[in-house]
Amino acid sequence: MTIRVIIVDDQAMVRAGFAALLAAQSDIDVVGEAPDGRQGVDVSRNTHPDVVLMDVRMPEMDGLEAARRLLEPPRGVTHRPKVLMLTTFDVDDYVYEALRAGASGFLLKDAPPADLISAVRVVAAGEALLAPSVTRRLIAEFARQRPAPRRNSSELRRSGLTPRETEVLELIARGLSNQEIAESLVLAEQTVKTHIGRVLAKLGLRDRAQAVIFAYESGLVTPGSG
Repeated sequence: MTIRVIIVDDQAMVRAGFAALLAAQSDIDVVGEAPDGRQGVDVSRNTHPDVVLMDVRMPEMDGLEAARRLLEPPRGVTHRPKVLMLTTFDVDDYVYEALRAGASGFLLKDAPPADLISAVRVVAAGEALLAPSVTRRLIAEFARQRPAPRRNSSELRRSGLTPRETEVLELIARGLSNQEIAESLVLAEQTVKTHIGRVLAKLGLRDRAQAVIFAYESGLVTPGSG
């Protein structure tokens, strides 16, 4: 099945470069572009893409507000694309807020071309894109500098997570990949995936990105610990 993508970035050269790269893939179709968040929302509503590549800093409306509007649409609008934020290290706070708003992950704008292509496929498949090495560096920093209102820790206790599922959630939030979690807990990788699925279901979360945010906000993991 072809993955429909739109690119929202205020730099025309960036849009053109990403569009050319993605359009060259047999399973990806670039169906629209926009130079700011406001137009990006309009293009998304008209073209119904599977994935929106969204820059964080743009005129008129930034990527964070645009992501919120796409992921929490008004009544009568049923389409909710996956949103993949494009960022650089100097806008870390925006990325944290985007993940809280429901974005499926983030990608550094200077990432290798193969990473961009892979990211679109991963997000389109319903997975969150949280590269472990980036997660460790960025998410903890977001929480340390721009702490969000904490969830009540009793929410975690009421969730019904088993001790093993709680361990898995903590390791996700610390930036470990499925393979690293499997090695740490001496489990099969497929078993880890099963645990993650149960964690998301019990907590009512969309994906791994929201699991990371929940772990920080519930107090299960604190910035800089571990």
